[in-house]
Amino acid sequence: MPAHRSPIRRGAALIAVLPLLALAACGYGSQAKSDTRNAVPEGKKTDGLDSVRIGYFGNLTHATPLVANHQGFFQEELGGTRATYQVFNAGPSEIEALNAGSVDIGWIGPSPAVNGYTRAEGRNLRIIGGSASGGVKLVVDPDRVKSVEDVKGKRIATPQLGNTQDVAFLHWISEQGWKVDAESGRGDVSVVRSDNKVLPGAFASGSVDGAWVPEPTASKLVADGGKVLLDEASLWPDQQFVITNIVVSQKFLAEHPEAVEAVLRASVKTNEWINAHPDEAKRAANAQLEQDSGKALPAEVLDPAWESIRITDDPLAATLDTQASHAVDAGLLENPRLDGIYDLRLLNKVLKQDAKPAVGDAGLGTD
Repeated sequence: MPAHRSPIRRGAALIAVLPLLALAACGYGSQAKSDTRNAVPEGKKTDGLDSVRIGYFGNLTHATPLVANHQGFFQEELGGTRATYQVFNAGPSEIEALNAGSVDIGWIGPSPAVNGYTRAEGRNLRIIGGSASGGVKLVVDPDRVKSVEDVKGKRIATPQLGNTQDVAFLHWISEQGWKVDAESGRGDVSVVRSDNKVLPGAFASGSVDGAWVPEPTASKLVADGGKVLLDEASLWPDQQFVITNIVVSQKFLAEHPEAVEAVLRASVKTNEWINAHPDEAKRAANAQLEQDSGKALPAEVLDPAWESIRITDDPLAATLDTQASHAVDAGLLENPRLDGIYDLRLLNKVLKQDAKPAVGDAGLGTD
């Protein structure tokens, strides 16, 4: 089917530009370090490549690449091809890196993937697998917000205009019958866009009354005296919704399918290991966070955050389609054509080899 896509509105398009200005001085992301588990063995290079460049965020909803990096699973599957890493702070910067060819494969949230795909008129990326569900909560100051009704009139933070949590919160607000201008954040609730790194300070100072945020930020706020008013999982069928997907540039997928398959094998292997060894995997993810950022999460943050995330190979495609419709309803997206955003053929090949059931693309796959 032809990939004719509608443009994103100005406010949503801005989210793909503004974070880049802040990151320009340090490139697209920070380079993750290696250890002996990631030593490149002698042997055949996968698809003849010297390296495969993998991107992810430094948070627990990206547990798969955190653990796979730390345990050396990517390197093991890539053989003589070196796995290299870039750690990002925001989805738009990772999409920009993918478009620029400085990242080949990345773990990313659904809204940046949809926005990136739409802005490029369906020519830049494919979603090739799932990674995580859940791990998003509305945390409030219990002295100021004691019920859902109390949210009206308060200042509630989200990580970024038009990001996955921002769209979810705007949709939830509309379901309460309240009105908010999506771009300005003004209305019956004041939506304050605040980076997850600075949000705990804003919460502690009383600048915001709560936040709709992913883990581990949600658990950081709880550790600082906040209370979980709502877990977003409770709003979804079977309490499942996509929070992290795997994307690849279409050029890299076409030219290096063996390398993509190797990364997917590592992802499936990692997810199986995480689910079979949750405590050990939690420690591995935290160790990689410390290696990437210089700071590990304390137990009072790590433990509840880890509990709320579900690791899965399934991209939960139907929930991405729903999330895109929420962005349309909020006025941040103009009726996107998402057909072709998924290509799950290599993932389903890997799953079949492991005697696991195939996953679906909700009718949004390639022809």
